[in-house]
Amino acid sequence: MSSSTAPPLHEALTPLAWLVGTWRGEEGTGDYPTIKDFKYKEEVKFDHVGQPNLEFSFNSSHYETGKPLHREKGFLKIQPGTSHLAMVNTQNVGIVELSEGEVKGQEITLESHTIGRMTFGKDPAVTKIQRTFRLVDPDTLEQVVHMETSATTPAQHHLSIQYKKVA
Repeated sequence: MSSSTAPPLHEALTPLAWLVGTWRGEEGTGDYPTIKDFKYKEEVKFDHVGQPNLEFSFNSSHYETGKPLHREKGFLKIQPGTSHLAMVNTQNVGIVELSEGEVKGQEITLESHTIGRMTFGKDPAVTKIQRTFRLVDPDTLEQVVHMETSATTPAQHHLSIQYKKVA
């Protein structure tokens, strides 16, 4: 929504107001025991329509070519009057993630309790996702992702990126 027509932020979202906007990361890093280390770029947008949830989109691209890669879309919802937060996230690789956690100041921690997967998804299957979002300074947002898979790989670092606020 354009700022001239945007409704006011729902009061339940006040603890998440610092996320609202468009953020761009120019040099994210990814690693995991079952894949080759990589770099990526990503644009993240957190927006609202006046309801008690934030909608988000994550759009990553190849670090060198700009070719579109991973996509995620979903919602963040805070339990009114608490710091308890839920994330509903769909991914273009055929994963649906339901995570819950806490918002404390300008940091969010989430851990999946349910991972849905399409029947013809590529192995190894993701079995757990842990995310941390942290506002480093007013114009810098950091995300760190840990992942666990069915390849008997325990939860460990997968992605790190810092975004700069662009809108």
